[in-house]
Amino acid sequence: QVQLVESGGRLVQAGDSLRLSCAASGRTFSYHMGWFRQAPGKEQEFVAALSWSGDYTYYADSVKGRFTISRDNAKKTVYLYMNSLKPEDTAVYYCAAVSSSKIVVLTTWDHYDYWGQGTQVTVSL
Repeated sequence: QVQLVESGGRLVQAGDSLRLSCAASGRTFSYHMGWFRQAPGKEQEFVAALSWSGDYTYYADSVKGRFTISRDNAKKTVYLYMNSLKPEDTAVYYCAAVSSSKIVVLTTWDHYDYWGQGTQVTVSL
């Protein structure tokens, strides 16, 4: 069992940078981690994912080259670095986790077992 708490979301201007954090509780941090987002009136969208070892990363085409996912296992925290933000990046961003023992598709939201409460990112023109 793990609990996830996101932080770092706020109102920024187009072109700005932002770092989201997702802190995990629990005895271990042996989880694959992902970030998803949901804009008003839209379906949940995959953003980025990172294997538990950190060896594999995945990005949505819409954020590739602008966003970077990373993790600090000692701190049980995963980060999403967002650069060159655009108004279309406005959404609630959710952190998600799934046990590293499972065979999953990390770009698929329903393969994750644990979710945070979300953090709002708003990008203005």
